[in-house]
Amino acid sequence: MLDVEQVGQGRTHDLFLQLRGAGFTPLITERYAFNFSPLYPDGNRSAMGPRRSKGKVGSVSATPSSPGRPRDPDVDRRIAQAALDVFGAAGWAGFAMETVARRAGVGKASLYLRWTSKEALLTDALTVGLPRISDVDTGTLHGDLVELATQMLDLYTGESSRAALRIALEAPAIPGVAEHYETMRRDQILAARAIVRRGIARNELLATASVTLLLDTLTGGAMMHAMSTPPDKQETLARDTAGHARRLVDFLLNAVTAPATNQG
Repeated sequence: MLDVEQVGQGRTHDLFLQLRGAGFTPLITERYAFNFSPLYPDGNRSAMGPRRSKGKVGSVSATPSSPGRPRDPDVDRRIAQAALDVFGAAGWAGFAMETVARRAGVGKASLYLRWTSKEALLTDALTVGLPRISDVDTGTLHGDLVELATQMLDLYTGESSRAALRIALEAPAIPGVAEHYETMRRDQILAARAIVRRGIARNELLATASVTLLLDTLTGGAMMHAMSTPPDKQETLARDTAGHARRLVDFLLNAVTAPATNQG
C-alpha cells in the first residue's frame, strides 16, 4: 500500500500502472459506455456546471450544522482536499476519518460535525474536488474538442489526479459512492457525445463519422499522455494543458476530415 505522504510527489504515473494492471477503467474512455447513447438522447447538456480552476477545491456541501458559530469555508476546503489526498494514496481500504482529519490539521470532531460517515465525506470531496468533464459550446467542433481534451488533461495532471484514478477502479465497491460516481460518469459521457453530435449537425463532420471512435481516440490520447508523461515533466504539462489539447485535436480532426475533403 502506498504511503499517504507520497501524495503530490510525482507518483501518479506509478499508480496508473498499478491500477491498469488491476483492470482500471478511466472516467470517459470506458468503451461500452459510449455505445449506450440510444438510451440517452444526444444534445443533453451536462448538469455538472462550469469548470473549476485547476487544483482548487470549492466549497463543500456537508451535512447542515447546528446553529452556532458559522463553519469556516477554509477548513471545509482543507478537509475536502485532504480526503482526496488520502483516498488517492491509500484507496478505500485506507480511507478513515481520523486519517483525513490528521492530514487536514483538524480534530476528528470537526469532520463528524459536517459528515455522518466517511462515505458522505468522500462523495462531497469528489463532487467539489475533481475537475469537471462538461459540455462547453464554443461555437465550433474544434473549439469544443479542445475544451474537452483540456478538461481530461486537467483531470489527470491536477492535484487530485490520483483520486480520479482510484475512484474509477474502486467506486463500484463503495456503498453510497457507487451511485454518485455512476451518475457523474454518465453525465460526462453525455457531455462528450453531445459535442460530437453538435459538430455533425453543423456539417463539420460527416454524418457517418463514428462518435465512439472519435471520442475514444481523443479522450484516450489525452489521458494516456497525462499518465505517460515523466514525473519531472508533469508540472510543465499541467501549466499548458490547453496547448497539448490543441495539438491533439488538430492531429485528430485532420485525420478524420481528410477523407471527406478528398471525396469532395
